[in-house]
Amino acid sequence: MGRKIKKEAESPPKDVFDPLLIESKTPETVVLMLSSPENEVLAKACDALYKFASKGDENKLTLLGLGALEHLYKLLSHEDPIVRRNAVMVFGIVASNHDVKKLLRELDVTNSLISQLTPEEDIVIHEFATLCLAHMAVEYTTKVKIFEQGGLEPLIRLLGSPDPDVKKNSVECIYLLVQDFQNRAAVRELNVIPPLLGLLESEYPVIQLLALQTLEVISKDRETRIILGENKGLDFLLNILENNELSDLHIEALAVLGNCLEDVHTLQLIQLTGGLKKLLSFLEVSTVPDIQKNAAKAITKAAYDAEIRKILHWEEVEKFLLSLLETDNDGVKIAASQAISAMCENIDSKSVLGLQGIPQLVRLLSTDNEELKEAAVTALTNLTTASPRNASVVAEAEGIEPLMNTLNAQRDGAVANAIAVLTNLSLQEPSRISIQSHGIMSALAGPLRSTNSQVQSKAAFAVAAFGCDADARTELRNAGGLGPLTELLHSKNEEVRRNACWAVMVCASEELTAVELCSLGALDILEEINLSTKRKNKFSEAALEKLLDNNLSQKYSRMGYLSSSNIITNGFYDCGQIKHGKKFLSLEELSKQELTDRRAIIFINAK
Repeated sequence: MGRKIKKEAESPPKDVFDPLLIESKTPETVVLMLSSPENEVLAKACDALYKFASKGDENKLTLLGLGALEHLYKLLSHEDPIVRRNAVMVFGIVASNHDVKKLLRELDVTNSLISQLTPEEDIVIHEFATLCLAHMAVEYTTKVKIFEQGGLEPLIRLLGSPDPDVKKNSVECIYLLVQDFQNRAAVRELNVIPPLLGLLESEYPVIQLLALQTLEVISKDRETRIILGENKGLDFLLNILENNELSDLHIEALAVLGNCLEDVHTLQLIQLTGGLKKLLSFLEVSTVPDIQKNAAKAITKAAYDAEIRKILHWEEVEKFLLSLLETDNDGVKIAASQAISAMCENIDSKSVLGLQGIPQLVRLLSTDNEELKEAAVTALTNLTTASPRNASVVAEAEGIEPLMNTLNAQRDGAVANAIAVLTNLSLQEPSRISIQSHGIMSALAGPLRSTNSQVQSKAAFAVAAFGCDADARTELRNAGGLGPLTELLHSKNEEVRRNACWAVMVCASEELTAVELCSLGALDILEEINLSTKRKNKFSEAALEKLLDNNLSQKYSRMGYLSSSNIITNGFYDCGQIKHGKKFLSLEELSKQELTDRRAIIFINAK
């Protein structure tokens, strides 16, 4: 900030005074001269202080310590234009220092500076007043002050100044001010778009860049995007992209267009004028990673709207996203995977992306980059959800083994999504058999112990999906998975609790597993859940019933009756009714007790 862009302005403006006499004096002496009643002395003193402050931060702090700024502040409203001009120049230079800025805020210097921005004022005053305001607008409190003191209107007017330094300082100040949403609405009302678009044709890249950065911030608001479209702003931006000599501005121009993609009205406008085709053609040939990455991110944000997804699909955005998966840059591949996830909400896109994208995404699961692995497996989740065809493509692309390996990933999101894809694949018999042969239930024992609720929920849901098979239940039991599954019944997360209840219900469909679940306390937890109107669900009630129906000895002991569908077989025993909260003992535990005068335990052993 403060770097000049025109050579002729490097030295202070020439005037009728010869400052050499004053420059030979010490700063302390020059500061004392600021109290002089003579205009000539004041002008020379200000000029000398400007040169002194220009030499570095240390000198700026010296002036601060000498109390020079309080004297100079009074000169901002001096009747002599040269005194006033030279005082403003000092403020423009010293305001880059953090400590000086603090004092300038206390002096409320912004008000005086804004009053200097009138059209009839000297261009040099415009230059240094806007420079000072740009230094100060970094602070939130100053942003508010400039807004309240009516600084936006003159700053916008100065975007049309003939002086490039004034333009540069004014646009920089506006860029800093619009970081605050209140100022974004205000500059829109003050018709900032036409002058900003005018700056895109400046011969100075720094001005073009600041104009684009400002447009990027303000085009986050829908109303601004509409005005941008009405002022042919999209053509300006596309022209920048088509001009290879302006490649330094491509990333920023794309950022503005990215915001425009989020608005159906603006997107339709770009599409109708052929701009969207131009944009995608530009993106397809670009090899700049930042451009590719930012484009994919813009598509991700835009694709949250169904109408926009439709338009993007018509323009074959999928082709561009799939090409990004082939790049060498991990950041680009992450952004492309996230955009594929977003576009999956459109059924036609899902079909196109599935056929061509799944083999590429499966390959990315073997990467060492954990973030990329997570983005790729999340895309696979979205592609295979409610899509048997895409689920088959994953299996055909030999995706089961890398998915199983992803269950050991470092990021919880990757683990949760790997489980989700495997669960989606389990709906097809050949895939389910293959997944089970890879030891899915043993692999789920770890995720069931996770502290992440998303991982817990997906893992419990997967147990419910694969637990229909007797061998799978045995595997889970042998892997020690029933303990952590039972613990998940305690979860405060509704989805985790519901899926855990569902998994228990499925696993409890045979006696061995039901008995072990009961010994782990599942029965007590489910009874407690079902007493609460908030915590119970249809699966908690069904799980309790299934546990008791496959553990008849315990059911009879608890309930005092069996239903007509319950058939007693070998191994059933009646140890009498137990009180609520008391432990139900196994036959082995009962056999170790000493004989008492209580009634005998009846045990059925027809063998």
